[in-house]
Amino acid sequence: MRQSLLLITALFATTALATPASKASKPQSLMDIYNLALAHDPTLASALNGNKAAQELIEQAKALYRPVVNFSAEASAAQADVNYKGRGIPFPNGVRSYEGYQVGVEARQPLFRKENLVQMEQLRTQVSQADKQLHLTLQNLMLRTAQSYFDTLIAQDKLDLIRAQKAAILSQLDQAKTNFEVGSATITDSNEAQARFDLIVAQEIAAQNAFEIAKRSLEAIIGEMPHCLAKVRADLKPNALKQPLDEWLKVAADSNLSIQIQQDMATLSNQEIERNQAAHLPTVDAVASYTQTSANGSNFGFGSDINTGTIGVELNLPLYQGGATSSRVRQAVLNKQKALDDVELARRQTELDTQTAYLNLNSSIAQVNAYQQALISSQSQLDSTQTGYEAGIRTSVDVLNAQQQLFSAKRDLLAARYEYLLNIIRLKAAVGVIGDGDLADVNLQLEKSL
Repeated sequence: MRQSLLLITALFATTALATPASKASKPQSLMDIYNLALAHDPTLASALNGNKAAQELIEQAKALYRPVVNFSAEASAAQADVNYKGRGIPFPNGVRSYEGYQVGVEARQPLFRKENLVQMEQLRTQVSQADKQLHLTLQNLMLRTAQSYFDTLIAQDKLDLIRAQKAAILSQLDQAKTNFEVGSATITDSNEAQARFDLIVAQEIAAQNAFEIAKRSLEAIIGEMPHCLAKVRADLKPNALKQPLDEWLKVAADSNLSIQIQQDMATLSNQEIERNQAAHLPTVDAVASYTQTSANGSNFGFGSDINTGTIGVELNLPLYQGGATSSRVRQAVLNKQKALDDVELARRQTELDTQTAYLNLNSSIAQVNAYQQALISSQSQLDSTQTGYEAGIRTSVDVLNAQQQLFSAKRDLLAARYEYLLNIIRLKAAVGVIGDGDLADVNLQLEKSL
């Protein structure tokens, strides 16, 4: 676990210093965007620093059974009005003023403190939990980056398709106007084309806005505005899932980090019960001290210099603390039950997320194949409709409808391809086995150049 954390930190630092490739040379791939996210995503940066802070708990755990050394110094001034009563007292009466000084060092070594021993284990559990949380943040970054990457691509494709459809409608509008002017068509065809054109202009404005929002969502992750993203290869062939759902669920039960983090919480709660129960037990410390005390006077009129050294064993046995210790034990028991409930909640949520991702991936595979066939059919329909229009047996409305169906089929196919690739990542993330290699595999399905 620690080696992988060091690798994450090193990758973070190396990526931050890397020189970006020329924006004019090639489009940014998914891995290019992910490397930028590693260097600039504030969520990951926060998790890295939080994990570094959590590592200090190891030293704090060790300190619980190391010696504690304290130095103390004291200076005082006193004034006393002394009046001795009785006969034969050799000390004179009167006002006396004097100063006193004390310097001391005390060392205390725990010999038996059950509460500290349990707390050491708690701190180690918290470090383990922090390590898992960092890995979960990294996995979420992979998913967030891929999601934002493909959201931006589909927004761009929708805008491009709307603009292409706009050009086709404008051509149809010009043709309808020309036919009306020469008397070979009615004004209805021209009005229909004009209405379609006005509608597509409004759709273009909305699509442009959605594209700008998608780019800025990606910018929030990578720290800069993406310039041109690599699209999915036109020859993408979806691969059917080889493992059944039951196998994915078994892997998720063993590998999902959300479940493991909640299991650490349950372990921590159990340790908290043990720690509070240990408050009833005695503690034993070895104690050594050395003190120098000096006074230039006293109530008896003379000063003193005293050097004192002590060494011994100290036993403390708590007898009664108002019922607070027993209350803390009961509270810890209830918190443990809550932690076990949270483990079950995380398990069920992971199971649901895995099932959803698995079914969505299967569905997207079928959708890609279906939309590929739909695109072929829509193109054939448009060709036939265009031929019929030129022969005078189909209207311009038929052509416009066929064009719209073709562009819708192109849009749906592109969206299905993106969804297919994204669902691969979602399934791996839900199970808890996603890694850089999975993003690299998806990256191979993107075009290499413009």
